[in-house]
Amino acid sequence: MIGVIADDLTGAAELGAVGLRHGLSAEVIANGKPSGEAELVCVDTDSRAQSPQEAARRVTAAVKMLRKAGAEWIYKKVDSVLRGQVTAEIEAMMKQLGFERALLAPANPGLGRTIRDGKYYIRGKLIHKTEFVRDPQFPRTSARVVELLKTPQLFPICVSNLREALPESGIVLAEAASPQDVREWADRRAPGMVLAGGAEFFGALLAASGLMKSSPTSETAAANGAAREFFVSGSSTEVARKFATAARRDKTPVFSLPLELAWGANLLPEVSAAIGQRIVSAFDSHPRVLLTVGLPPVRNALVSRGLSGQVVQIAESALRRLEVGRVYADGGATAAELVWRMGWSRLKVMRELAPGVATLAVAGEKSILLTIKPGSYAWPAQWT
Repeated sequence: MIGVIADDLTGAAELGAVGLRHGLSAEVIANGKPSGEAELVCVDTDSRAQSPQEAARRVTAAVKMLRKAGAEWIYKKVDSVLRGQVTAEIEAMMKQLGFERALLAPANPGLGRTIRDGKYYIRGKLIHKTEFVRDPQFPRTSARVVELLKTPQLFPICVSNLREALPESGIVLAEAASPQDVREWADRRAPGMVLAGGAEFFGALLAASGLMKSSPTSETAAANGAAREFFVSGSSTEVARKFATAARRDKTPVFSLPLELAWGANLLPEVSAAIGQRIVSAFDSHPRVLLTVGLPPVRNALVSRGLSGQVVQIAESALRRLEVGRVYADGGATAAELVWRMGWSRLKVMRELAPGVATLAVAGEKSILLTIKPGSYAWPAQWT
């Protein structure tokens, strides 16, 4: 069995889908323990927004659980643009495993996310010149990768290209400008080294291990509510806004948060219930409904961070009184909050719809398929 530790649910699901692509049965653990049936177990520590100390504690616990479950090796999934407690979590994993080296390859060149000359680029633009500069929790205000990370406490860190020799200890942050670069970094793995990074590096490691690709598993759902599609978007990215605009153009019912929430007001339970009931009623005449933030840009970081939770509060109100076959969650915080509120602890990876977009079957909820993606990724073409 192979283990993955991710700091959010979308990352865990993304790597589960990569494993599925390579022929591995995969499951995502949001709470609890592995089933013992999957060849790839992806644990969501939900630690991106935690303190470095708490994030390290959660990663240490996840390593212990995966080793006890029989993991042959464990990969540390990090956010591809290095948000969260990346160095603290890698160091915790190094300490728990007794390793002196880590190879960190976060870039996803296939999605236009590259690192060269010590700087991070998004489709050719320096990252601090993109919308990532406005991230509510981890604004990317510099393109220099060492400035996107917190300074490690236990080990030195260096940025390296493929021409350079690897140091004997410390964290090596790998530059990669192409998928071929990522594959070459996978060939430089060595025993006694924590392997960490994005989805492309994990896929390259699986390929280098000799695993054969197979056709994606077909998704299935029970008949009750199977035709209904409920999109829950707690993201305020340009991608999310464009998706909502297109949905309105196609006459899809779109529900948004009350405007006063943009000024820091609380979402009252009776307001949440009322919007939830309107969503339920909308499904009487439409097979697809979208719930989104739908507010003007919110400059207050604390208010902005709370909006996805308020979206999920309304979504839960609707889902508790409605049979829906397919739920789509946009954004890592949104997906994690929804899974927690609904009490979904273990999810089986069913299908990879696109890089970063995975469909999961909710254990114990035969009629529900949950599809999730990071907020900065676009939905596949069939929904746009």
